[in-house]
Amino acid sequence: MYNDDLIRLLESGRKVIGCFPLYPPLELFDAMGLAPVVLWRFPEPMPETPASDSHLQNYACSVARRLTDFILSDAGGAIDGVFMYNACDTLRNLPEILEHGTRAAGRPLPVHRVHMPMVGCGQEQDVDTAGFIADEFAGLIQALETTYGVVFSAERFEKSIRRFETIRDLCRQLDMAAAQGRIPFADFVRVVHRTWWMSAAAQVDFLTGVLAETREVSPEPVTRKITGRVLLSGILPPPVPVIEAIEGAGLAIAGNDIATLYRAYAKMPAPAADPGRYYHQFYREHFPCPTLLYTADERFDTLLDLIRRRGASGVIFAGEKFCEYEYFEYPYLENRLKAEGIHTLRLEIAMADASISALRTRIEAFAEMVGG
Repeated sequence: MYNDDLIRLLESGRKVIGCFPLYPPLELFDAMGLAPVVLWRFPEPMPETPASDSHLQNYACSVARRLTDFILSDAGGAIDGVFMYNACDTLRNLPEILEHGTRAAGRPLPVHRVHMPMVGCGQEQDVDTAGFIADEFAGLIQALETTYGVVFSAERFEKSIRRFETIRDLCRQLDMAAAQGRIPFADFVRVVHRTWWMSAAAQVDFLTGVLAETREVSPEPVTRKITGRVLLSGILPPPVPVIEAIEGAGLAIAGNDIATLYRAYAKMPAPAADPGRYYHQFYREHFPCPTLLYTADERFDTLLDLIRRRGASGVIFAGEKFCEYEYFEYPYLENRLKAEGIHTLRLEIAMADASISALRTRIEAFAEMVGG
C-alpha cells in the first residue's frame, strides 16, 4: 500500500494528514508545515475492503469503503491525522467510525473536521455563511496547532496559495494536452492522481517535467479513426479498461468534468492572508459539483459551456455505484443535454472494476450514435 511517493513524504519529517473530501484546504495544511495527502483514489487497486466491511454497509460507495479500509488497516498507521468535511451522507458518519476503529486498534487517530454549510452562498445567507466558515477554520487552525505543535503564519499561507495556483495551472495545461492527444488520457489521470501523494514542491517539479514531455509530442497524432469527441463526467474517472474501450470505439476524449480532475483544478480565488476569507471564496466560487449542493444550480450551464468549448458532441457519465449525489442529478442533466442535441451515455462503475464486456457493447453503440 505504501508507494514510493508516500514513503518519501513520510521520510520528510512532516506530519501526514489524510484528506477525505474532494476539495480539502491543501494550502492551509502545507502552510502549517503539514503534509496533506488526498485519500480518494489509491495508488494500488483495492478490490476488497476487509477492514471496513464490519463498519460500513456493502452498499456504501467504493470511495468510502476504500478510505475506511486504508485507515483501519495496518497501512493507516502511516497517517498522523485525518481531515474531513460533510461532502455526502456517508462521509458525515465516517469521523466517528474512524475514531472508534483506530482507538480499538490501539492507535487512536486525530480526526479534524469542519462543517460546510450547504446553503446558497452569494445569496441572502452569504454574510452568515462567511462568518460561519471563518469560525470553522479558526477552530481547525487552533486544533492543528495544539495537536501537532505547528504555528499558522499568514505570510506562509499566501505563499502556499501561490504554490497551489502553480500546481492547478500545470494541471489545466496537462488537461489541454490530453484533449489534444499529446498525452493519453489514462496517463493523464495517473499523473494527476499521483500528485496527491507528493509534497507541494514535488508536485510542481513532477508536473513541470511531464508537461515538458508532452510539448515534444505533435498535437493530435492521428493513429486511429475518430468518429466523435466526448466529454467524461463523474466523481471518479472510469477505470483504464473503460477508457481504452471508449478510445477503441473511435471516440476522442475532448475533456472532462470529473470531480477528482477538472472540478478540482478548474479555478481558485485570489490569494488572501485570512484563511476564513479565502476558504469562503474557495467554496462559494468553486467549480460546480453535486458534493457542494449550493453550486447545483450552476451545474448545467457550466457543463454545457465546457462541452461547447471542447467541441464535444457527447457526454459519458461514469457513475460511481451507490453515489446518490451523482444519480440524483443525472436524469436532470441528461434531459437538458439531449434538448441541446448532446448525446449522453451513463455507465455504472462497481467496486471491483470487473469485466467490461457489457460496457464495451454499450460504448460501441454510443460511438455509432455520436458519429452518426
